[in-house]
Amino acid sequence: MTVHILKLSVGSASIETLAAWQARRLAQFGKLFHRTRYAPRRALEVLDGGSIYWVIQHFVIVRQQIIGIEPAEDPDGKRCCHLMLDPELVRTRPQPRRPHQGWRYLDPADAPLDASAVAGLDEEPPPAMAAELRSLGLI
Repeated sequence: MTVHILKLSVGSASIETLAAWQARRLAQFGKLFHRTRYAPRRALEVLDGGSIYWVIQHFVIVRQQIIGIEPAEDPDGKRCCHLMLDPELVRTRPQPRRPHQGWRYLDPADAPLDASAVAGLDEEPPPAMAAELRSLGLI
């Protein structure tokens, strides 16, 4: 049974800023990953088609497939985990989320649909308009 991971994209103002950060990381390390302190205990379920759903500005708006989970060390030499990511960012139907620390499991039934599956949501409005619509609770 598949399970997803929900994570705040701290410092990202948009999908484009997340993509730029990931492009720099890919150029620096030659692979795309998200470092986390603890490996998921449900790793087999995550690797069974799971994705990381990114929360940006209080909304889940994009996801990436998790293609691997590797043990690693952080720059201080402490053990950690790398969630290996597919570079494709898939827009989702915006779903509001409250801030939380770390990551959480996300049941597939609670995950937002991909934008391509919802008519008219495959393109995001300009950033200023999107922020205003979000503040009004319209997206």
